Amino acid sequence: MLSELLAGALSDAAERRLTRPFAAVESAALDRAPAIDALHALSPADRVKIIAEVKRASPSRGTLAEISDPAALAVSYEFGGASAISVLTEGRRFLGSLADLEQVRAAVSVPVLRKDFIGEPYQVLEARAAGADLVLLIVAALDQATLGSLQTLVRELGMTALVETHSAEEVDRALDVGASLVGVNARNLSTFELDQELFGRLADRIPSGVVRVAESAVKTAADVAHYRAAGADVVLVGEALVTNDPILTLTEFLAV
Repeated sequence: MLSELLAGALSDAAERRLTRPFAAVESAALDRAPAIDALHALSPADRVKIIAEVKRASPSRGTLAEISDPAALAVSYEFGGASAISVLTEGRRFLGSLADLEQVRAAVSVPVLRKDFIGEPYQVLEARAAGADLVLLIVAALDQATLGSLQTLVRELGMTALVETHSAEEVDRALDVGASLVGVNARNLSTFELDQELFGRLADRIPSGVVRVAESAVKTAADVAHYRAAGADVVLVGEALVTNDPILTLTEFLAV
């Protein structure tokens, strides 16, 4: 599944590149106002922090919510206390777009993450051109040289990479390229099975000074508390927010 998602995302990027060449996207990226300091926004605190996700659908769950106005949803997330907003921009299985990200960026003052299947510099430049402050890099989707080069480009553009892992080996690979924001995804992107205990098994491999993000398998405040007790500085939440009252749900989650 991960290989399919990455191939689709790269194919879609190649299509966009036909009408918006690399040089044009690079120029737009460099012309953007400086990115917001996401590491500061997500730095460890007395209470857990939340990255709230604009997510219409997923391969495992199908359609979750229509979300006709992603900017309005993001505003409610910010009002509810989210420290950053994640926007799914993958169009085939998640029904997102870069236009969603641009609308969200224009509506909120917190950092915005482009969550997609990134495999080449063009996509990173697109993210910055659209106003992203963070970019998702999935270790399992990238060889080490590509992971390192994309991480370097993200930093050169003033953004922060959320480097997503699913195993001890992948955590080590993330740290080897200097990741300062490491996510552990409870969802296996090959089988889409969930393992909520994975974060706890890997958290100790992530040193102090690196922000720890728990991803997936969050339905209730008890799930957030579970991750917090295991050492999460930040929890990324999508489905639970788009299928319930976002402000009320965030209030409950942030109270753990």
